[in-house]
Amino acid sequence: MVYPMKIKILGPGCVNCKTLANRTLEAVQQLEIEATVEKVEDIQAIASYGILRTPGLVIDERVVSYGMVPKVEEIKALILKQSAKV
Repeated sequence: MVYPMKIKILGPGCVNCKTLANRTLEAVQQLEIEATVEKVEDIQAIASYGILRTPGLVIDERVVSYGMVPKVEEIKALILKQSAKV
């Protein structure tokens, strides 16, 4: 059984965080994969991932990007790279 990928956007709700969320949703749609995308805005929860700058992108509980907003193509590459590790 294939489980849906779990993707989290870490950030307090700033413009960059919203942009990352939108780009991530677009990447998931373009890849036509099953994934849940969750926004994490709680500072304690964000800190638990050990990142010092937001926004952060977490795929299946692994931080794959933080402190920047990757382009849709870059997010797709990160998703594919992470899915190959499963």
